[in-house]
Amino acid sequence: MERTPIPVLTVQTAPYEDQRPTGGGGLRRPTGLFESQRNYLPNFVQSLLSSVDLRDRQGCTMVVGSDGRISSILGLYNFYPLHICPYMCVYILVSKSLIGRLVIGQNGILSTPAVSCIIRKIKAAGGIILTASHSPGGPGGEFGVKFEVANGGPAPDIVSEKIYQISKTLEEYAICPDLRVDLSRLGRQEFDLENKFKPFRVEIVDSVEIYLNLLRSIFDFNAIRNLLTGPNQIKIRIDAMNGVMGPYVRRILCDELGAPANSAINCVPLEDFGGQPPDPNLTYATALLEAMKGGEYGFGAAFDADGDRYMILGQNGFFVNASDSLAIIAANLSCIPYFCQMGVRGFGRSMPTSTALDKVAKVMKVPVYETPAGWRYFSNLMDSGRCSLCGEESFGTGSDHLREKDGLWAVLVWLSILAARKQSVEEIVRNHWAKFGRHYYCRFDYEALEPRTAYFIMRDLEALITDKSFSRQQFAVGNNIYSVERTDSFEYIDPVDGTVTKRQGLRIIFSDASRLIFRMSASSHVRATLRIYAESYEKDPSQHNKEAQAVLSPLIAIALKISQIHERTGRKGPTVIT
Repeated sequence: MERTPIPVLTVQTAPYEDQRPTGGGGLRRPTGLFESQRNYLPNFVQSLLSSVDLRDRQGCTMVVGSDGRISSILGLYNFYPLHICPYMCVYILVSKSLIGRLVIGQNGILSTPAVSCIIRKIKAAGGIILTASHSPGGPGGEFGVKFEVANGGPAPDIVSEKIYQISKTLEEYAICPDLRVDLSRLGRQEFDLENKFKPFRVEIVDSVEIYLNLLRSIFDFNAIRNLLTGPNQIKIRIDAMNGVMGPYVRRILCDELGAPANSAINCVPLEDFGGQPPDPNLTYATALLEAMKGGEYGFGAAFDADGDRYMILGQNGFFVNASDSLAIIAANLSCIPYFCQMGVRGFGRSMPTSTALDKVAKVMKVPVYETPAGWRYFSNLMDSGRCSLCGEESFGTGSDHLREKDGLWAVLVWLSILAARKQSVEEIVRNHWAKFGRHYYCRFDYEALEPRTAYFIMRDLEALITDKSFSRQQFAVGNNIYSVERTDSFEYIDPVDGTVTKRQGLRIIFSDASRLIFRMSASSHVRATLRIYAESYEKDPSQHNKEAQAVLSPLIAIALKISQIHERTGRKGPTVIT
């Protein structure tokens, strides 16, 4: 008996002017905006799909996943937001071109690193991830769409611009509302669509298995397993923060590597992440921090909603900042079989990240590439064979095994280092400081600012610090005198293709190599985040036991004075300090 073809509908719509991706082809907005603006999500997904070149789109495969933040958008569309992507990938009206196959994680769950892994493994045309990263979920939180291109990395700026231009003129989108995909059933499902000669295929894959196989090829799992189960085992505490990483933590760290099941907490993905921002830092991962302070556990880690960011804690709550973590990983790559086989070609760090990595690179005699914030810049370096390890101060670290930052990969690197060196987290960090010096570092985040206020603060600050007279300034704070050596608005020239990216943050570099950096975050257009970074280098081991904020307080005082951020925003302090 012949099956009746499923109809593909064309829906008339009106374009939006505010759907410019914020970097990496992503759109992140308050959930309420998606609910209140008619066709807001379908419009963006159609624009995204239409940005793929016709010859790459015809009969291609796309990967689709989600971090689990399925909110009250349900009521708006009468089906899960995840289903919007399968329906719209079916048929792109603009080009009359068929996307031939979708690969979706079971129950819609796929971490960002897993999506990158699958794209590269099956040579897909790209991937769509429904995530707003570490932002809160639920009706009062944020929702987002992220686009990965064929190399498994975030969309470059040229693709983001193309998506935006399409979104401003979009008049219709195509959708298949009668298509029903069973996201719980592993395997292939085929659908006959009207006016199409070949069945449309949807493959539901195990969310963990392909990614796990990649990790097996990178690490010595026996060494990690012995660390967690052997006679000198350490107890670990891993917080998935009710995001996508729960299934990965249980399957890989517990089932595969032998950690007790009670090592993993908050492992059930929840649409609102349990009411807490899924942000792995000392402000929000408080349950993990309190558990680690008790002294029972030797190693702790937390992940953000989509699994690309992480935080490391040692016994008694010893905190490893992200910049130190990156440098320590770089200094210990010989503990990882992958790098013993592949070698180390270079390192990359975002400009706001501390220069701790640079000290390691100098000893190892490899180049360091300083880029704007955003993983898409690292992807280009890795594709060209220039870079083996990259990282950002926002708890994102990864290597050329993927084209995304990878939280669980970073945790397995740390466990490999612990297994090889047979030292505690704190001992490894302090030994690193003794050898390379300590980079005292902190970041002040002023979140949810009125965008115009933040813009004018940055505009006035740029005018101040780039004036020629500022380069001769000296600041006296207590017993400290800081002499300005140079200032700039950071500009990046890509060594691969020569692309120039301007205005990526304001830098003040002092004569003692201390740094102040001011940068606006571009995650959402509704409210702005202004970040202040402070860094001070100390070579003397006798001076390595101080509190970072105490050491950096003179620099922070300078930053607050010249920016006038408290006076101009009415704030009394930052929202988050890391």
